[in-house]
Amino acid sequence: MDNVIRVIVGHRPFRPPGFRVESEHFDDKTVVHNYGHGGGGISLCWGSSALAVRETLGMMPAEAAVIGSGIMGLTSARLLQDAGWSVTIYTRDVSRHTTSNVAAGEWSPFSVHDPEVSSDAFKSKLNWAARIAHHAYTNLGGSDYGIRWLETYTFSYSPDSDENDAELADLFPHKATLGPGEHPFPTPYAHRLVTMQIDPAVLLRRLIQDFQIAGGKIVIRDFKNRSDVLSVAESLIFNCSGLGAAQLFEDAALVPAKGQLVYFPPDPQVDYMTIGGGRGLLHMFPRSDVILLGGTFKLGDYTTHAEPEETARIVTEHQRLFADFG
Repeated sequence: MDNVIRVIVGHRPFRPPGFRVESEHFDDKTVVHNYGHGGGGISLCWGSSALAVRETLGMMPAEAAVIGSGIMGLTSARLLQDAGWSVTIYTRDVSRHTTSNVAAGEWSPFSVHDPEVSSDAFKSKLNWAARIAHHAYTNLGGSDYGIRWLETYTFSYSPDSDENDAELADLFPHKATLGPGEHPFPTPYAHRLVTMQIDPAVLLRRLIQDFQIAGGKIVIRDFKNRSDVLSVAESLIFNCSGLGAAQLFEDAALVPAKGQLVYFPPDPQVDYMTIGGGRGLLHMFPRSDVILLGGTFKLGDYTTHAEPEETARIVTEHQRLFADFG
């Protein structure tokens, strides 16, 4: 506990039926919604934003507004620029204060919807967005964008791997199941795969640079309701306000999923990620700036304070997980 640098809280914008990407028309304004990605915003951003920009097909590129400067707002803005639009981002908070900057950073397009509630059409859309996003990230790989490939170990008492989504299995190479005596962890089995680890702070800074180099503008503005949003000068508006869409566009399906993360000093020798292995949700991700321990997923919890008992659980469970390491 003496090595804890910081404990932070963020709120994932979770919609049980899945994220919302669709157009809505208000007199002379067109609003393209792109929000509600739960725990998969960083993972899905390029794909979901590509779906959103497809809503502009047939329009003559002119001036567009993007509401929100998190990862969904920045990727929507960049793809709009690539399509010839002149873009202004309107945001209450600069990117380093958004939920995106609190993201853990593993490329894992899951915890996005409730499969018992979401439709088959949404599941197909999710699959498409995940594949487009994966392809986009592989084109950005490297330290400039804070992206690297790492082994991930998920701990289990069963030799059967718990695949989150079998349809995306081909995007996770180098898979193997390690049994007793083949790994140093306390659970009998460790399921290994390789995926991308993304440093949100690095990625957000670089996307802002790219956006501004391409002529984009950022305006600090706090919107209170839909009328405020529709008052901007641009006739095309991308609503990438995340959890804020619950208020701005009265989306009753949108709820917070509170997450809590514990930061430790970085250690370059730790070159793998871990998931599970103890009480509650657990994960360890070695970012370039910190070693990050999580986590929680508390639906409907708007509280912004860190919970000491959750910090203690996260730290002590990871201490137990790594107790036998030399």
